[in-house]
Amino acid sequence: MITTKQRAYLRSLANQIEPYHQIGKYGINENLIKILSDALEARELIKISVLETCPDTPKEVMKALCELLRCEPVQVIGRKVVVYRRSKENPTIVLPD
Repeated sequence: MITTKQRAYLRSLANQIEPYHQIGKYGINENLIKILSDALEARELIKISVLETCPDTPKEVMKALCELLRCEPVQVIGRKVVVYRRSKENPTIVLPD
C-alpha cells in the first residue's frame, strides 16, 4: 500500500509520460492484462487512455486493473488512468518515505 505522499510523487512523474495503451470497445481482456503486466514490470508507472467506446468508466477500469494486475491506483483524470506496481526484477522508481 502506498501513502498519500508517495501517490502525489507518482502523480508528478505521471504528468511527464505519454499514455502507454488505449482501452476501447473490447474493454479489459486477457491479452490486454498480459501487455499491461509486462509494461508495469518494465516501467513500474503507466498511463492508460480509456476511449469513449469502452464499455466501462475510467474508475471501473482502474478498479479492475488494480485487482487483476495487483497494482496500486495512482489517479484517474478525465479518461486517463495511471497505475503503479514496483518491479520485481529491476525497480527504478524510488518512492519517498
